[in-house]
Amino acid sequence: MTICTRFAPSPTGYLHIGGIRTALFSWLYARQHKGEFVLRIEDTDRERSTQASVDAILDGMKWLGLKHDLGPFYQTKRFDSYNDAIDQLLATGQAYYCYCSKERIDKLRTKQMANKEKPRYDGHCRNIDTILNTGVKPVIRFKNPQEGEVIIKDLIKGDVIVQNKELDDLIIARSDATPTYNLTVVVDDSEMGITHVIRGDDHLNNTPRQINILKALGAKVPQYAHVPMILGSDGQRLSKRHGAVNVMNYRDEGYLPQALLNYLVRLGWSHGDQEIFSLTEMIELFDLKSVNSAASTFNPDKLLWLNQQYIKTTAAEELVEHLQFHCQQLDIDTKNGPNLTEVIKLQAERAKTLKEMAENSRFFFTDTVELNEKAAKKHLKPAIYDALANLCTEFEQMNTWQADAIHVLIHKVAAKYELKLGKIAQPLRVAVTGGTISPSIDATVHLIGKNRSIVRIKQALAFMNENHNSVIIAD
Repeated sequence: MTICTRFAPSPTGYLHIGGIRTALFSWLYARQHKGEFVLRIEDTDRERSTQASVDAILDGMKWLGLKHDLGPFYQTKRFDSYNDAIDQLLATGQAYYCYCSKERIDKLRTKQMANKEKPRYDGHCRNIDTILNTGVKPVIRFKNPQEGEVIIKDLIKGDVIVQNKELDDLIIARSDATPTYNLTVVVDDSEMGITHVIRGDDHLNNTPRQINILKALGAKVPQYAHVPMILGSDGQRLSKRHGAVNVMNYRDEGYLPQALLNYLVRLGWSHGDQEIFSLTEMIELFDLKSVNSAASTFNPDKLLWLNQQYIKTTAAEELVEHLQFHCQQLDIDTKNGPNLTEVIKLQAERAKTLKEMAENSRFFFTDTVELNEKAAKKHLKPAIYDALANLCTEFEQMNTWQADAIHVLIHKVAAKYELKLGKIAQPLRVAVTGGTISPSIDATVHLIGKNRSIVRIKQALAFMNENHNSVIIAD
C-alpha cells in the first residue's frame, strides 16, 4: 500500500502557523514512508474563497519547500464526482430530501436549547420517500445510522468512540444543490486514495460523520490523526496577536523557512532533548505516535532564537538568495558593493533575522553614510582628529587591502598616539559605518573597500572641523 496524505486548506484567508504545522506533519509522514503528498484546495465556499488566498497558500508552501506530489486539486472543479456520490446515497436510501424551512429549523433549535438539549435535526423528513412540492427548495441530508457506534482509531489521541445516536442527519447538499464540506472531503479522500488524514483536532467532531458516509459509499476508511491546537502564551487559541499571521509575514520579517519548519515540528512533537533538526532528520525521525495529545504553546522568542541558530550555522552560500530578497525590500542596491556571501560570513553571528542583517549591512553598499548624531558627538571629538587623519593617510598608502594589514595599521596608529584600541577603533567605526555597531572593525573596513573607507573618513574629519565646538562635550 502506498501511503498518501493530504493538506486541504480552504482559501478563505491567509495560511497561518496552525495550517503549516498540519501540512508539515502530513508532508513528513508521506516522505518518511516514500508515499505521496496531495495538495487540495477546498474552495466550495464561493462567497469567502478568493484567488488571493489561493495564491497565499501556494506561495507559502513553495517558500517552505513543502512540495506536493499531486495537485493542487480544486473542489470547485470536482462537482461531477460529488453529484455522483449524492445520487448513489439517494438511490440506496442513505440520503433523503429535507423540506424543512429555515423557520422550522430555527424554532426547533430554540426549543431544544430552552430544554437544555443538544441542538440537532429531529429527522422530520427522514422517512419521506417521495418528492414533495412544498415551494421550499429542499436540502439533501445523509441518513446517519441510529444505532451502534463509530470507533475512531486515532493515531494521536487513541481510540475515540462516538455513539451514532449522538449524531444527527447532516446536510450533504444545500438547497442550491452545492455539496457541503463533509460530503466533498469524503469523496475527495476516497477518490484520491488518501490513506492517512492528518488534520487539526477541531475536525474531530466531523470524523464520525465522515466515517459513516465513507461506509455508506462503500469506500475505504483512512486512518486519522488529529493534531491538538496551538495556544498563545495566555492559554487562548492562537490568534493574530500571538503570531497567527500569514506565513509569508515570517519571510518578510527575516525568518528562514528551515527555522520555521524546525520550530513547528517541535511544537507538539519531540525526539529526546534534540532541538535542532535538519529536514533529513525530520523525515527520518518524525513519528505520529510521538505527537503530544495536549495543546502546544506558541513561543515567538523560541522561534527567534532558533532562527538565529540557523543563520549562524547555515552555509553563507545558502543564505544569499534570502538576504538578497531583504536587501531588495529595503531598497539596498547590492550590485555596487561586496559579495553577499562575504557579508553573511561577517554578519551571521550578529543577526537574529535576515531583515536585521540586511538593514545592518546597508553601509556596505552605499557610497556615503549618514553619521548618527549621538554617535558622532560622542566619538568624533577634536582629541581623535590627528590619529584618525593619520590612519586615513596610512590607508591611502596601502597597496594590499586586506583585513590583516588593516588590523596592523589600526594597532600601529593607536600605539603612535598612545591610545587604547577602542579609542581609535570606535571613531573609525562611526566614520565608516555611520554608527557604533558593526562586526570587527578591520573586517568591516576591508569589506567596505579602500576608496569608500577613505572617502568616509575624510567626510568624518570634515564634520569634526565644521563642528569643532559642538563635539567637545563630556562623555
